[in-house]
Amino acid sequence: MDNISVGIIGMGDMGKMYARKISDAGWRVNACDKVEVYDQLKESFAGRNNVHIYPNGHLVSRISDYIIYSVEAETIDKVVAQYGPSTKQGAIVGGQTSCKAPEIAAFERHLPADVEIISCHSLHGPNVDSKGQPLAIIDHRASPTSFSLVEKILSCFGSKHVYLTAEAHDRITADTQAVTHAAFLSMGTAWHANNQFPWEINRYVGGIENVKINVTLRIYSNKWHVYAGLAILNPSAKKQIRQYAESVTELFKLMLGGHREALEKRIKTAGGAVFKAGCSGGDLLLRDEVLDRFSLGKVPQERTPNNHLSLLAMVDCWWKLGIVPYDHMICSTPLFRLWLGVTEYLFRNPSLLDEVINTAIEDNTFRSDDLEFTFAARGWSDCVSYGDFSSYRDRFEQIQSYFAPRFPEATRVGNEMIKTILEKTK
Repeated sequence: MDNISVGIIGMGDMGKMYARKISDAGWRVNACDKVEVYDQLKESFAGRNNVHIYPNGHLVSRISDYIIYSVEAETIDKVVAQYGPSTKQGAIVGGQTSCKAPEIAAFERHLPADVEIISCHSLHGPNVDSKGQPLAIIDHRASPTSFSLVEKILSCFGSKHVYLTAEAHDRITADTQAVTHAAFLSMGTAWHANNQFPWEINRYVGGIENVKINVTLRIYSNKWHVYAGLAILNPSAKKQIRQYAESVTELFKLMLGGHREALEKRIKTAGGAVFKAGCSGGDLLLRDEVLDRFSLGKVPQERTPNNHLSLLAMVDCWWKLGIVPYDHMICSTPLFRLWLGVTEYLFRNPSLLDEVINTAIEDNTFRSDDLEFTFAARGWSDCVSYGDFSSYRDRFEQIQSYFAPRFPEATRVGNEMIKTILEKTK
């Protein structure tokens, strides 16, 4: 189209999704990944005449008009340093990483001065339909003509374009993703530590529990670096993940100590601050009947009351950080909207919230689970605070292998759940 070609450096899951969508819209795509997967990549795209696979990023950069770096945030500087000098004169360059600060710094450091910079970020995973999902576009250094071209290319996703600066993008993604991921990573860690497959335990089947299980497995079925880059390289994310761990710890101590009055006051103060009347802009409440349809196990006749420490801590964390989650709905991920939906479901249901508080003080059924969850939240926070990618990967992949046998079924059920629930939380 218009003799314009799009370059993609990095053909992981998102890079491949971009290549398919953009080429299907009629654009020529020049793509590459690491040289050792060149033959495999060439074979997998052999049936697509609009996709041309090259051995390295030099060959992609020198012939492409809009070049997208779809690589891990941890390696963006190294990759741009390697291939940036080969960029075609007057081309447009962008990135698809989840953290823009290191990405923009790499572009400014290594790209020729004549190159324009327009980055983007699809706020969903590769297996989620891009139609209607947020797509952040960041005009860092470009002419109106170049910006219009990039918009035209990216329009093939059918996504909602959200226009942000790099700084605003990182702040919003921290608000909507960092703590959400930390919560689910911690749940998986706790279940692994207790040697549990939660869908096999009646108390973890049905209602809100289905969201916890399906989303946790969905996260662990992805690649570790998807979450590590956002958490470790985004300064705002570090602060929020630390606060989530503190909220989990402090609430758990109140539960252990039997401090009903203090626990109830803190929970309801946080809920009142986050879920102010009229702030949601719509009814996001989800019913157990809807959520029950997406169980990996058999739904029991009677639901086991849960203190939902992970949900209570989420709202406590938002309150402590002064975050109003509804402010970022235009730029939110499907998982964030799910998590916000079930959190609001709990806090806007006074009888359920009272049951949760009562369970937290009087019922020890989930106590060992909550203990491991607290350890896990603090462990992930420490890992992020130290900036330790290696430890992050080791922790993630150990738990990933534990749950791996159930990933195919969880992905299928999770896709159905997300599709159904997102229709109710648009």
